[in-house]
Amino acid sequence: MNGRSKNVRSNNKAWFLIAGLIILIIRVYPCLAASTHLRDRVIEKTLDNGLKVLVLERHQAPTVSIYLRFRVGMVDEGGKGLAHLLEHMMFKGTSSVGTKNFSEEKKLLAKIDQVGQKLDSERKKGKAANPKVLKELEEELKSLQKQASQYVITDEISLLYTENGAVGLNASTGADLTTYQVSLPSNRIELWARLESDRFANPVFREFYSERDVVLQERRQTHESEPLSKFWEQFLAVAYILHPYRHPVIGWGPQIEFLSKSQMEEFFKTYYVPNNAVIAAVGDIRAEEFFTLVERYFGLLPRQDHLPEDIATLKEPPQIGERRISVHLDAQPQLMIGYHKPTLPSREDYVFDLVDAILSAGRTSRLWRRLVEKDQIAVRVDTANGMPGARFDNLFMIMSTPRYPHTVQEVEQAVYEEIERLKTEEISDRELQKVKNQLAGEFIRSLNSNAGLASKLSYFESVAGDWRYIDTHLEVLDTITADEIQEKVKKYLSEENRTVAILVPKSGRGGK
Repeated sequence: MNGRSKNVRSNNKAWFLIAGLIILIIRVYPCLAASTHLRDRVIEKTLDNGLKVLVLERHQAPTVSIYLRFRVGMVDEGGKGLAHLLEHMMFKGTSSVGTKNFSEEKKLLAKIDQVGQKLDSERKKGKAANPKVLKELEEELKSLQKQASQYVITDEISLLYTENGAVGLNASTGADLTTYQVSLPSNRIELWARLESDRFANPVFREFYSERDVVLQERRQTHESEPLSKFWEQFLAVAYILHPYRHPVIGWGPQIEFLSKSQMEEFFKTYYVPNNAVIAAVGDIRAEEFFTLVERYFGLLPRQDHLPEDIATLKEPPQIGERRISVHLDAQPQLMIGYHKPTLPSREDYVFDLVDAILSAGRTSRLWRRLVEKDQIAVRVDTANGMPGARFDNLFMIMSTPRYPHTVQEVEQAVYEEIERLKTEEISDRELQKVKNQLAGEFIRSLNSNAGLASKLSYFESVAGDWRYIDTHLEVLDTITADEIQEKVKKYLSEENRTVAILVPKSGRGGK
């Protein structure tokens, strides 16, 4: 090879490096600036009743995304399924929305409640229940429900939003929070305020018993008939022995079956209160105008001065030995490993964000290269930091599916060897910087849309107690050192602190 060719290739290599750096700066730096300057752009206000309101003006398009979060989830009711069922019921309308004649409907709803309670009481007797009484009550309940249905305007809340150009109308219940979200044209913000304040001030839990049946069916289809969901439930029930993170968000079937309307109404009154809520609005919006609107529609909602504190003080006892479970299901073999760790905003949580990326972020990550590409003993491997929630101390998770005919045990051993490498071998500056760049890019991309920003602002205000976690996230992440990672991995990813679940196929295929 002549000297000219060497120079050309050397120059090309240098050019590609410079070009890559320029692209990275162009793509990341403006976003980084936008992220770190949120503290100067987010305007916040707390109403007299405790409702926290966050606004970020972005006038690129005439739309706004609004997230309303309540700091209540499965942890606050311990697996009964109340939080999830209540989220369903909040779409049933109010005394003025979702009904053709509420005064007449109200009479029937009272009768439905009486019969429904009698039916539940009889069913609770189990084998001692009177079949004749059961049949009579079931028929009476169906008849009353049919009569009441003539007054119901199904999904009127959704219809009103859709007719006014809204998109992304949704709600979700998690271990920690319950969320209601929508994006709509800027000139329809008052519609949002009227609808949301009305359904949180004057909800009517119509169709309660039929919706309870819907949730029970949902549980059968998505949990009891879905092997991986069942596997996850069994894992959590072993990983936690005291804290309610051990329960599924949807609740357990036997408890859902007998949830009462009065239980749900009490739960609503306790937790769906302004001083337990956060509103975040991002888009083509004027902060002061929005605050005035929220004050007008939400300002009279009464605060709850005595929110329950037992969950906040309930701590999972330290784990003092490995816990292990084998779950026999009709599915492929699976491996699930979890380690207890502190939640955000502790430095440990930042450390495990990086450990998560080092082990499984992309095809160049350590576990992927080792298990999937080099040894070819797994078809997939993933890690996750912060499961199943973030309000309380949580788990660092590792999940993998072995590649037939390799076994779960082979995969498990390889995972532990990679964890040992983290404990004993120094992480290079290059690898550490690579995963920091990856996390920065992912975090920044999540803030690009109005909905993404509104989601993050409301989430961290609710979970971390301060939306500014967004602003400092990347700064803190950048201060984490290789030595600190090694120290925390040694401390938390230990045998005595882990829970291991193995899904054993009933057919025996794929090993134990």
